[in-house]
Amino acid sequence: MYKKITFNSNGLKLKGNLFYPKDFDATKKYSAIIVSGSWTTVKEQMAGLYASKLAEKGFIALAFDFRNFGESEGEPRFFESPKLKKEDIKSAVSYLYNHKSIHKDNINLLGVCAGAMYTFLAASEDERISTVVSVVSWLHDNEAIKYFYGGDDGVKSKIKAAKKAKIKYANTGEIDYIPTISETDKDAAMYGSIDYYLNPSRGNIEEWSNDKFAVASWEDWLSINPMKHVRKVNKPTLMIHSDGAVLPDNAKEFYSALPVKDKELIWIDTDLESPYHQFDFYDQETEVNLVVKYAWKWYQKNKS
Repeated sequence: MYKKITFNSNGLKLKGNLFYPKDFDATKKYSAIIVSGSWTTVKEQMAGLYASKLAEKGFIALAFDFRNFGESEGEPRFFESPKLKKEDIKSAVSYLYNHKSIHKDNINLLGVCAGAMYTFLAASEDERISTVVSVVSWLHDNEAIKYFYGGDDGVKSKIKAAKKAKIKYANTGEIDYIPTISETDKDAAMYGSIDYYLNPSRGNIEEWSNDKFAVASWEDWLSINPMKHVRKVNKPTLMIHSDGAVLPDNAKEFYSALPVKDKELIWIDTDLESPYHQFDFYDQETEVNLVVKYAWKWYQKNKS
């Protein structure tokens, strides 16, 4: 079961679904988990799925729409900014920190894909966060973005277009968009046959926009380097990844650089080539249940 909630983040109202354990007792206190999904996604996608599964394990779990997406406030719409999403996660921590049914010293994070990047950014700054679990984390650096976004020229072109779009928005209030996902438009934010985002029975749901990605996002997205923040992540951390997910070498590098002793890297075997195993962790029963099993053990081990 879940309850629709609203909380404030830098003056904006964010909407979320707060999932409760089946045997929830309002007189007791529970450990909490904030789940963040991949870029552009809404709470009804992978964040909500993991939150509901973790609630079944006895946690109070929150899936919410980041600013500019879904039911939450924020302009321009469909504007992707890791730094702003980091702030929204910290605001979600504040909401749970003041919730009467939650242990203040047991507020945990779980991030999927780019949600792991936002999660690590938040964990590097917020001491109230207890533990972190990352799932097939997207942790790009300056070289990785060249591979995914058309080399050095492609990255520079996207950043230039973003700056131009920001000026246009500031002067006219108009925002330039490209498709979020496309099999035919190479200028789309995600280009290719990615079934999760194209299939209505998976991630291509009504609440999500498959045709609007703010061009202005490129500067914020391509300028962030989570590798530069790893030394500030001082929370017990579990990372789950595979050779078939995105940026496996970056995940290993990030894990090695984590300054905490209480950390673990679980590597899932697969015959799938990168990045095709990535999307199975978004909604496929085998991968999702495996993550929930490992995450539950991790949270219990590190429970205050």
